[in-house]
Amino acid sequence: MMAIYSPLRSYQAMLFVPLPFVVAILLLVLFVTVLRRDEETQPNRPFLALILLAVLQSVLSGLRWGYGVQAVGVIAPVTAAMVPPLAYAGVSRLVRTSWRPLAVRIALHAVPAAVILLLMVVWRDVIDIALVLVFVGYALAILLLMRPGADALRLAPFEGAVPAYRAIIFAAVALCLSASVDIFVFLDFTWAHGEHALTLISVSNLAILVILGIAAAAASRSRAPAETMEAALKPETTEDKETIATVDALMEAKRLYRDANLNLDRLARKAGIPARQISTAINRAMDKNVSQYVNDYRIGEACRLLASTQKSVTEVMFEVGFQTKSNFNREFRRVTDMTPLAWRQKKGGAGFPPVSS
Repeated sequence: MMAIYSPLRSYQAMLFVPLPFVVAILLLVLFVTVLRRDEETQPNRPFLALILLAVLQSVLSGLRWGYGVQAVGVIAPVTAAMVPPLAYAGVSRLVRTSWRPLAVRIALHAVPAAVILLLMVVWRDVIDIALVLVFVGYALAILLLMRPGADALRLAPFEGAVPAYRAIIFAAVALCLSASVDIFVFLDFTWAHGEHALTLISVSNLAILVILGIAAAAASRSRAPAETMEAALKPETTEDKETIATVDALMEAKRLYRDANLNLDRLARKAGIPARQISTAINRAMDKNVSQYVNDYRIGEACRLLASTQKSVTEVMFEVGFQTKSNFNREFRRVTDMTPLAWRQKKGGAGFPPVSS
């Protein structure tokens, strides 16, 4: 992604000239789709901005490498420096609330672009190195946020945690890959006069833009897999049992799992227990993350409703707290090894599984 900004000694025609513009159109369609999907909820604005920036980057790539518009080289490094901060800001909105005012946060995330803009004026030769540091630095910062695993996404609804977690990891890897491409192109221009750079840039930059765009769209939905084994390696404590008992009682009495927007932060407030304590207790005692724990309750009730009522699968899905069929079917298979329809046909009105497993 960043490598399109290295100065060229000569112009060559880009492979598949219209491809960057096709990619830009596809990313724009993705942006509209995400915007419509999230129109009734609070959108993750940094992720939306990241998709739009990917559109812009794709257009700039096409102009620079497809049509030799050299003026793009002045804009592209600055816009490239905005990509990692937007990715980090989007992840942060799923991980934790910020005590800093909005203006301060914007100013902090604008620092990389401001530095690159300054280097454009005073020291252009180090721009590629600076961009590599920005991309790698933010990628490591994102991975650091994700260290707790599934339950790092405290502010994300439980239903969407797994795809979001995976998308965030893909985004971090894409940032590192972009830095690697830029290093390769820099070395290629230094040692081989750019002999291989054009082909690499033509393919890899567009692939990275697509990965980042799709990752941003997926992460804005939210959800995550099992967290690290750090807690699971420690024995269950009395505090863990008390914590789980409190949360169990709350789930059974108030059926919090029916709340489609339930997240770890909200669950912690309802239980009056720190989020980290809940996450650690469930992971250590039950060998699962909080998302799976809550979805076990949802699937347990779904099983009973499918066996004892005439409600459709879709009606049951919404009633127990799921919002999408893909997530509902995936979690149903995880818990029962069956599809909802197969469960209904097999169980009929007899026998119900436990609510939690």
